[in-house]
Amino acid sequence: MNQLTPLAVAMSSAIFCSYSVVAQELEANSDTKEVSESDVEVVRVIGKLSKYSAVKTDTPIVETARSISIETEQDLVDKGALRLDDAYTYSAGVTGQTYGFATRGDWVKVRGLDVPQYQDSLQSLFGNYNNTRPDIYTLEQVEILKGPASVLYGKGSPGGLVNSVSKRPEQESAHEVVAEVGSQSRKQLMLDSTGALDSDGEWLYRMIAVYRDTETQVDHVDDNTYVLAPSLTWRPTDETELSLLVNYTNTESDTAAQFLPISGTLTAAPNGKYIDASTYTGDPEYNQYDADALSVTLTASHDINDNWLASVNARYTDGSADYQQAWTSFSVSADRYIRNADGSLYKDGMVPRTFYRNDATSEQAAIDARLTGTVDLGAWQHNILAGTQYQDVTTGSAGYYLWAVGYDAATGGPDSTFGDAFWINLFDPQYGNIPSTDLLDTFYTKSQDTTSKDFGFYITDQINYEQWVFTLGMRYDDTETETGSDSQSDDAVSFSAGALYAFDMGLSPYVSFAESFDPVIGNNGDLTNPKALEPMEGEQWEAGVKYEPNGFPGLFTLAYFDIEQTNLSDPATNPGGPLEQQNGKATITGFEFEGIAELGDFTVELNASRLDTESAEGFQLASVPEHQASSWIGYRPSLFMRGFKSGVGVRYVGESYGGADLIRTNSYTVYDMMLGYEIEDWNVALNVRNLFDKEYQATCLYRGDCFPGSERTIVARVGYEF
Repeated sequence: MNQLTPLAVAMSSAIFCSYSVVAQELEANSDTKEVSESDVEVVRVIGKLSKYSAVKTDTPIVETARSISIETEQDLVDKGALRLDDAYTYSAGVTGQTYGFATRGDWVKVRGLDVPQYQDSLQSLFGNYNNTRPDIYTLEQVEILKGPASVLYGKGSPGGLVNSVSKRPEQESAHEVVAEVGSQSRKQLMLDSTGALDSDGEWLYRMIAVYRDTETQVDHVDDNTYVLAPSLTWRPTDETELSLLVNYTNTESDTAAQFLPISGTLTAAPNGKYIDASTYTGDPEYNQYDADALSVTLTASHDINDNWLASVNARYTDGSADYQQAWTSFSVSADRYIRNADGSLYKDGMVPRTFYRNDATSEQAAIDARLTGTVDLGAWQHNILAGTQYQDVTTGSAGYYLWAVGYDAATGGPDSTFGDAFWINLFDPQYGNIPSTDLLDTFYTKSQDTTSKDFGFYITDQINYEQWVFTLGMRYDDTETETGSDSQSDDAVSFSAGALYAFDMGLSPYVSFAESFDPVIGNNGDLTNPKALEPMEGEQWEAGVKYEPNGFPGLFTLAYFDIEQTNLSDPATNPGGPLEQQNGKATITGFEFEGIAELGDFTVELNASRLDTESAEGFQLASVPEHQASSWIGYRPSLFMRGFKSGVGVRYVGESYGGADLIRTNSYTVYDMMLGYEIEDWNVALNVRNLFDKEYQATCLYRGDCFPGSERTIVARVGYEF
């Protein structure tokens, strides 16, 4: 089949296509019980922004001169999202599961680049392995802000950021118990209870609890988790609100990524065999990935008067992860296994393993204080957001990295010390052959802690004049990083601007510009004239059009963007020589189309993108597909068979390369579906992701390893509201 066929299928599967966010004005009716049942079923809120959102305001999406995608709680449930990275698979220009099925983290690329992870508009992840993953059940919605965001957040990626919004206490009493069972022996229980603690509604509460016991698609790898997330809101007056959110998450797991060699996954091994995607290359007695995190978030807001609001968002987080893994040392041969002199595989497929341990910690204290308000100057209305932000993060790690134990680089086979005692046969793995703890502990070392302190002041102004919307923003940042006695200070001024014109017909063309910076820790390596490296910098121009029809609920967005990332490592620098010049530059241009529409009883969504990327070395960016498309069609009948619900989705990810335009990962198309029924207080659903159990590699890297994609998951869900 031609590789463009799935893309055509995805395009033609929807009659109308629109943006993955629509803000419907139902607030006036949401707090009253007089809304008819049929009204609720015909028109639903698809997504909106708040002061905890990625843009830190409740500005309607259609008035924002940049691209934002939202997956609401209902979207996540309907599409059967089991993990946070599942939430990123129905957005244009976003690679949601970059490294396939994962248990260590949620790997996402936006517009071709890695992006930071935020929760409630405060950064929530530092590095990769020192914290827990947010549980999908604790979230109200997931947002993707595309393009540089340094004006609002300081240091970051020109690709943008992702922000998850926590569920908060609500005044209306609502209680839910949900049970799930599914493939890979999945068992999960969830509780969500909220309401007022007193008759006046001055005190509100919410309690969320999750318990999960599940295996995974990889042999011997479980992913067991429990979450407790209580929260409390105090409203002493109509103008003042304080909320305290606590979240404790504990996960006992292992690593799903086995770093399987290219030979035997992307291509056949020399013996003609392929490695099963479920193959486990570690050892059940050695491997672990256990993480826990406690976060305490305080939010406060006060209406100073009818025009001005003061708010504070603060968080303390303490996280840790104990990570041990043995994996195949694929890099001893990037495209083949260890071979004998005659070219045959050593013992028909035995390879050395690397043994890795990292006991990692992170501690964060952060605060973001803001003042928002409006100033009317005749026909000109200024909507001002001014804020100051401070963050103090300390990360630590201890462990060892023993590469290719028993491998002799001179002979290409086992060495004379350990031989093949700790090697593993990828086609017939046997376990129990691991180095002793006493031996491994002799290599255990603790690294010096790294502390990063960031301070920023920002101001933005959205100016409304007749049908024009102009945005201006500027921020100053000062950041300092200390590791032991070494320290580095960086500062930056970031700027953004945009213009949008809203026609009466609902059409809104726009153009915007934004900047980003991200410190690079280290010096140029010149012993005679050492200099601190300059921060990576990014610039983006974006132009597009948004269309919000007057005749039916929907929003359509078409965007073109041009990103330039500079101060990258100079590819022309001699290996091992001083990095005096950071002349490296990466470029990304692309088109994105996103849309969603309510057409009677149907919800139709379509997302499509094309990215042209070039790294500093002149190659396509690693693991970034040029083409992507997805579509979801949901059906909820309002008359006959009321209560029935269903949905079908298709996701196409084009081919990608592994970093040097030599290793090509094939494109793939997978389908998702949902069937369910809601009757009185009961909600029953069956979700299947990767309906036809498509086997594929999510990405293969030039360094020599591949990452299998997510296999089919089947989950039955029963919820009871009381």
